[in-house]
Formats: sequence, structure tokens, C-alpha cells
Amino acid sequence: MTIEILLNQFYTDLILVKRDSEQTAITYKISAEEFLNWLVTKKIKLKDVSVQNLLYYLINRQEKGCSELTIAKDISGIRALGDYLVRKGMWEENVALSLDKPKTARHLPKVLSVEQIDALLGCIDTSTASGKRDDALFELIYSCGLRISEACTLKIANVHLDERLILVHGKGDKERLVPFGERALEKMLVYLNEVRPELVKGRNVAEFFVNYRGEPISRKGVWKRFKELEALSGVDAKVHTLRHSFATHLLAGGADLRSVQELLGHSDLSTTTIYTHVTDKQLEEAHEKYFK
Repeated sequence: MTIEILLNQFYTDLILVKRDSEQTAITYKISAEEFLNWLVTKKIKLKDVSVQNLLYYLINRQEKGCSELTIAKDISGIRALGDYLVRKGMWEENVALSLDKPKTARHLPKVLSVEQIDALLGCIDTSTASGKRDDALFELIYSCGLRISEACTLKIANVHLDERLILVHGKGDKERLVPFGERALEKMLVYLNEVRPELVKGRNVAEFFVNYRGEPISRKGVWKRFKELEALSGVDAKVHTLRHSFATHLLAGGADLRSVQELLGHSDLSTTTIYTHVTDKQLEEAHEKYFK
């Protein structure tokens, strides 16, 4: 079996069997490809791979200047490959499980204040059709903590206006119900009643948000519009900053960590705990500002 065939089968298994996201599958495939090519250069047969071989490989990666984050991704990818090889009977055991991931420094996510959010969204020109759509789009991303991909793929059938709930299709095909507030409802109704019908022109388009051609809005389109708002408002941010801000503002307002985890769609609570560090930092800065 060639490396290319093995990698393609591994990738397909990650998507269809393990139900990993496309981005995760691509990352693991890249890490696996690097490792398999290294085995070829060292003339090591796949069935004979040992923990010592793996350690030599990671040392080689470090010597090439790979960061701790890259090494951690490599280990995750090789572990996933090992799991696949065991299930396919090509390895007796997953020797990659013996590897310890390097402890990478966790960078606190950038968070906007409520005033900055208002300044950013306040720059939207709601006199135009695209502006009314953007007003609903970015308000919903912020008020529901959505990823860009989740906003782009949101189906109109999954928007429940009376209940003020949306059914979000997240990473790994996981679904979650997320509530939205009165302000988001008002903006969504304007978009639905005044803008969307003109854009789709009677066609049956499943996605909630569409572009000027009446087609589902793309990630690139959302990113481009946000960059324009960033320039107009002078607020330094990314679209994903709205998601970070949503989580932090909820915790600062007294929401419990488990609820925020559910709303964000995090599979692991430890991923959500980073926002507690952000709020701690904000409290420290506020204390220093007013009580120094």
C-alpha cells in the first residue's frame, strides 16, 4: 500500500468513522504524512515502529525549528494514525500513546468590552440591504457565540423565532440549541421581512444568511464585511472575537461554566475554562485602575 492510499483511507476514517471535523482531519493527515515520509527516509517499516523511533522523529522535528504547538499537533496526529492502524490490524498496539505532549503556553483570547461591541456593530449602515443583513448576522454571532462556519451554514428551518432559539450545527456534526435575545430578534425580523426575500427572489435557499446574489453567504464574505467594520470603527478584532466576548460576558454576568460550555458547543469543559482566566484578568485590571 502506498503512503498516498494509506493517508486517504486514514482521512476518510477520521471523517466518517471518528466523526472529526474536516479541519481536524486535515491537520492529522498532514502530521501523519510528515511522519510516514520520515519513516521512508530512515528505511523503517511501518509495522516495526517503536516508541524510540517516535522519540527520534520528534527530536528531528524540534531540530528543524518546529514549535511546541506544532509538536503537540504532530503527537495528536500520530496518535490518531496509531489508533487507525490498530483497528485495521496493522499495529498490535498504539505505541504513540506513550508520547507525552509538551505543555504549550495558553494564550488568553482577545475580548471586547460591551462598549467596543456597540461601537463595532454601530458602524453598520442599516439603510442598505446588505447592511440590514450584516446587522442581523453579526448581532446573532455575538449573542449566540457562533463560529463563522456555524453562522454561514445556519438553516432557516433551524431558526425558531417564537421560541428565540436556533439549532446550531457545530464541529463534529454536533448540534446544540442556543437562545438569542430581543435585540437579535428585531434585527433578524428586519432581515427576514425586508431583505432576504429580495435577495433570494422566490428561490428555495436553505441557508438563513445569503449574499447579494441570493446564495449562501461564505466564510470569506463574512470575514471581508467584518474587516470593513473593523476599519470604520477603529476596533481591533476578528469575527471569532465576538464568540470570545460572548463567553466572557456571560461568565462575568454570573453564568456558570457548564452552561457556557453547552452554549459554545465545547466537548471538553477544560476548553471553556480559559474564559475564567480572561475574566480574572479583567477583574485584576479593573481593581488596579480604580483602587491603586
